Amino acid sequence: MKIFCIGRNYSEHAKELGNEIPDEPVVFIKPKTALLQGNATFYYPQFSNELHYELELVLHICKNGKYISAKNASKYYNQITVGIDFTARDIQNELKAKGLPWEKAKAWDNSAVVGTWKKIEEVSQPIDFSLTLNNEPVQKGNSSQMIHSFDKIVSHISDYFSLNIGDMIFTGTPAGVGECTITDVLRGYINQEKLFEVEIK
Repeated sequence: MKIFCIGRNYSEHAKELGNEIPDEPVVFIKPKTALLQGNATFYYPQFSNELHYELELVLHICKNGKYISAKNASKYYNQITVGIDFTARDIQNELKAKGLPWEKAKAWDNSAVVGTWKKIEEVSQPIDFSLTLNNEPVQKGNSSQMIHSFDKIVSHISDYFSLNIGDMIFTGTPAGVGECTITDVLRGYINQEKLFEVEIK
């Protein structure tokens, strides 16, 4: 199982971090150890002093494929949910300043939270999704705001990596990312339905 992530896929988020808007999907990978399993506890990483949440729509790959055309890409994913791409922002900024890769800021153990899966055909589109922090709304987005669509993302990734059943794709975060700390409770929603709840220990 592989976890693919797309960066800078919402223009307002790219702007809030001072990044250029890309011409093609920005792809990075988290290892399978990044996935927070089941009801496991999420612990604030001891190497960071600035932990950020990034809410994203997540696709579940249901068919093996390579070099998939955009027009056929919808056949390769059948479920969707929301998840958090946790980011050690202080570590990321240090690494970016040095021109170094930033996996240490994004791909550490348990840095990926995934909610309950929904069948794609059961979710009204375009998809509204949102995040609350201690019951206060902090992030909201709609799939229509994506720079690169689900189908384009799937097709683009498949040009470089084989997609396999069980792989996941984090499709990018909208504006509103921010810091969280110990005791905070994060809840993720699609169309007002809660799909995950995470307390930071």
